[in-house]
Amino acid sequence: MKNSLVLLFLTLVFVQCARKPITTVVSPQTGTDKSWRKSAPSPASARDISLGTYSDFDLPNGLKVIVVENHKLPRVSYQLSLNNEALIEGDKAGYTSFAGELLSKGTSTRSKAQLDEAIDFIGADLSTTANGIFASSLKKHAGNLLQLMTDVLYNPSFPEEEFEKIKKRSLSGLASAKTNPEAIASSIRSIVNYGKNHPYGEVQTEETVKAVKLEDCKQYYQTYFKPNNAYLVIVGDITPAEARVQAEEYFGKWKSGQLADVRYNAPEKPQGRQVRFGNKDGAVQSVINVTYPIQLIPGGEDAIKSSVMNTILGGGIFSGRLMQNLREKRAYTYGARSTLSPDRLVGNFNAFASVRNEVTDSAVTEFIYEMERIVKEPVTEADLSLAKSSMAGNFGRSLESPQTIASFALNTFRYKLPKEYYNNYLKNLDAVTVEDVQMMARKYIHPSNCNLIVVGSKENVADKLKRFDEDGNIDFYDPFGRKLEEKKIDVADNISPASIINDYIEAIGGKEALAGVTTMYVAMNTSMMGREATIETWKASPGKLTTKMSMGPMVLQEQRFDGTKGMQSQMGQKKMVTETAELEKLKGQAVFFEQLLYLSDKYQLTLSGIESVEGKECYKLKIMAPDSTVSFEFYDVKTNLLLRSVSTQGEGDRQLTLTTDYSNYKEVNGVLIPHSTSISGAMPVPLVLEAAQIKVNDPIAPEVFLVE
Repeated sequence: MKNSLVLLFLTLVFVQCARKPITTVVSPQTGTDKSWRKSAPSPASARDISLGTYSDFDLPNGLKVIVVENHKLPRVSYQLSLNNEALIEGDKAGYTSFAGELLSKGTSTRSKAQLDEAIDFIGADLSTTANGIFASSLKKHAGNLLQLMTDVLYNPSFPEEEFEKIKKRSLSGLASAKTNPEAIASSIRSIVNYGKNHPYGEVQTEETVKAVKLEDCKQYYQTYFKPNNAYLVIVGDITPAEARVQAEEYFGKWKSGQLADVRYNAPEKPQGRQVRFGNKDGAVQSVINVTYPIQLIPGGEDAIKSSVMNTILGGGIFSGRLMQNLREKRAYTYGARSTLSPDRLVGNFNAFASVRNEVTDSAVTEFIYEMERIVKEPVTEADLSLAKSSMAGNFGRSLESPQTIASFALNTFRYKLPKEYYNNYLKNLDAVTVEDVQMMARKYIHPSNCNLIVVGSKENVADKLKRFDEDGNIDFYDPFGRKLEEKKIDVADNISPASIINDYIEAIGGKEALAGVTTMYVAMNTSMMGREATIETWKASPGKLTTKMSMGPMVLQEQRFDGTKGMQSQMGQKKMVTETAELEKLKGQAVFFEQLLYLSDKYQLTLSGIESVEGKECYKLKIMAPDSTVSFEFYDVKTNLLLRSVSTQGEGDRQLTLTTDYSNYKEVNGVLIPHSTSISGAMPVPLVLEAAQIKVNDPIAPEVFLVE
């Protein structure tokens, strides 16, 4: 509809111009002087806006109902939002999110399958979270939708099998998060900003997920899903009178209850600049966060002014100073931004970017420089005008959605805002001055008292950051934000890279047994995108290799190397491998046990010390291959077995750091081989492979390696 209107408008303009004779345009203000074209016109004063009306009423049980009419489409939505503060979940962090997800997994009257079928039958959407329920459909199905929504609200069955699925999926996600630099930075940020004794400072771990019981989820629902702890926002093709009838019919019988009064201590602000480091071996980039908690109330006196200030610093527009400095001027990153997040409990400031290893300390310097500059120097009128224009535009575009009006209405009640707060938004935005921006910067930007979080390669980056710390020290954290105690473990004098590799070779069978391997077949099963897949590998001496990935009878990918020629196939499309570098890679992959080559002069091995891998002390070896690629391998101090390898794949901007964990070693024809492998870093969740069959020194038909 809007596109049609734009087209009509342009057509009318064209017709009108065609009817008039072409004449010289003369500015009424400047005559024939065209110098006025050289500068943009001054911005007009902020316009009065009308956001559209909403109405509200209360049910006797305490439920606050907000109604936003929008009759453009015959649709209606219902958003039930809880109003309680976040909870401290302690050693069961994650149970409230589990409870919210379980609400839609079945009721006492409908199984999950029946509930899903009923929702699909009327073309509706229904989802649940720890904070409430959302449902939408065509208006003609509103009655059926509300029956389903209130069935979920009143009668959740909390099925055990769905609970176990959620836990399993959460554990899989956490396994991936351990190798995701952004996730690691987020966990560290939560803990160092808020502390473990604050709900915002809690981080899910494998231990907390495993500790959650189904009864915990039921208890959360029974305690907090109360009408006197909730808002019901109804948006769409509905009148206030119709909404009242529906609310009373479907939510009037919902019983209110006593709510706990939850209070927390305010998080302590960092004193001085504190460097917090999360190690990710093999990382080629560093994730930087400059962050700290702030007291900034949504809709408060400083809300708009501080938002303008942050927009100039780095709040989402390309002309933000952080973006212009770190990206445009110095080419350190694709993007550098900052957020200033208000919250009725406690807010936060965060400036962030991902940069190359070699410029990590330089990027930190520029973050601090820009934060100090906006505090010390007044911004220009041009910067201020651009920031306000961008914010006004974003605000205007947001008004196209009726959900925005609903959100504004909910915020007005939740945060006790003046009723005209959003109607006056553009006027208040227009009134922000240069002096206001500098006052906000002095109040909320603290470059000398912040948590400087960096996640990256400890070996390449950490020492360069000591100069930024108040005391010249660095605190190290694990992937879940737990501070690592400095525990220096001395390596015995008789331990060297060569001895570690020799001990590993002996542990898995010995040099003689490994050198005697002439063929190997490995079939591993895995799940990809919800479907079962099999990855098969054939190797034979001298230097022959075939790998194949299949889903059932369908071969997705295959590669072959006969010792000289190579071929790759994807979905039946074959391509010969002709590049020398690619042939060398295939030749390297055809090696049975690369560790047998490590002690030659073609490899450079460095012992980096002892580190923990899944609670086991491991020797950490840095390995430089003949092609100068670097990887890290971790060998168990007690068993001498390889538990983890970290390598970087790809080139340039497409590099990925892959972490491969090995476990479940079993003997196959005299050789100890891991039967379980988990690969993280390439997919949202780890790729877990379990051995279906492994054969050593069994005959392999020559045609398996045939390249044609």
